[in-house]
Amino acid sequence: MATKRRPLRPNLGSNPSSPSGSNMNFRPGGPDITRAEARGTRPTAAPTSIREILVMGVIHLCKKTIFFNTDLKVALYLGSLFVISVIGDFVPFPKTYFARSDNLFNMYFVKVGWGWTLLFAVPFLVLSAYTITCGDHKKMLRHHFPRIVIATFFWFFWTKLFNVVETSYGRCTTKGYQSKSSCLKAGHLWQGFDISGHAFILIHSSLVLIEEARPIIRWETIKEHIRNELHNRSSAEASGTNPLRTLNEEQMRSLQFLYKRLTPIIRTLFIGMAALQLLWDIMLVGTMLYYHRMIEKVISGIIAILTWYFTYRFWYPTPGLLPEAPGNGSFSYQREIPTFPFKRPSHLSTPAGGTSAGASTSRANLNGKSASTTSVPRDQQIPTFMGMPLFTNAKAASAAANLLQAEQNKRDRDQQQLDS
Repeated sequence: MATKRRPLRPNLGSNPSSPSGSNMNFRPGGPDITRAEARGTRPTAAPTSIREILVMGVIHLCKKTIFFNTDLKVALYLGSLFVISVIGDFVPFPKTYFARSDNLFNMYFVKVGWGWTLLFAVPFLVLSAYTITCGDHKKMLRHHFPRIVIATFFWFFWTKLFNVVETSYGRCTTKGYQSKSSCLKAGHLWQGFDISGHAFILIHSSLVLIEEARPIIRWETIKEHIRNELHNRSSAEASGTNPLRTLNEEQMRSLQFLYKRLTPIIRTLFIGMAALQLLWDIMLVGTMLYYHRMIEKVISGIIAILTWYFTYRFWYPTPGLLPEAPGNGSFSYQREIPTFPFKRPSHLSTPAGGTSAGASTSRANLNGKSASTTSVPRDQQIPTFMGMPLFTNAKAASAAANLLQAEQNKRDRDQQQLDS
């Protein structure tokens, strides 16, 4: 015979018509819920719209494209420069439209390739750095914007040096012309060691776009950090893992405003950067087949890769040197934060100061072997659900454990009074 369920909270009131009466078998909510009853809760994210889902899908595909193992991509650049260039030097390929130096892509993309790169990289860098520095424009200009200036300097320096080498160490196909300009004006050809500026600018631009786009990694987690930190501050709870805990109130307001306003623009610019980087890779293949000799393209590729490695892998990540690496700001949102401890504490039902079923219990460790572990003190206990901890903060876990234990003791006393 079925029995009537015992009320979860029989002490909330005796009025049967009240919503919080003793016949309630659920935890009441609403604006009148006390702080103790709401302890341990976290604000939930708003429902995601279909448009947001589609945008995040496109962003995910762009991330897969542009962040494809950079070290492997660099190796592919060098290998393909050698292999495809050798094939292009010795195997006659049909002269298509793309083999002409006046084709549309060469005239309006490659020759002004650095301009296209700056068109997307500069606003993306400024807006993303301005956001993660919480609106500190001086810090943005000092710690991040110089990266674009340095990349532009190396582009200008190397391309000019390539022209100097070609002009200084070359000769005209017709005798009597000592300079490249006079030889070309007369309608002749100038034969020199022409280090490929096409290969350099395409590889250099691709690597700069890849590195400058890195702030978009885990960008969506900033929204979650803001929501949790605002909740922690409103409830006077200290969080030991939230990266925004060190920001003051003014920085929090600036971050909240800038993230909401600038994120759609930053995402659009990132999609453009991913598409442009893919275009540079495609056009690099055409450069390998139709322009310059193999040695000229390999040398330009090596220079572009060494420039990238010196700046983005050695200079910027070095602590104490400016500018900083992409993604560094007033808080660290790209660092993986461990959510659960390696050793799972015992369940809340373990009595304080004692052990459950003896001084030690046998449990299986991560390797499947049996190990003997002692009980965990109450102040270090973490409540679990389906075997997984609900809290990462020992202080919050202890408070929740005390609250649950107090409620359970009170329900037991009330039940004993009813039975007597």
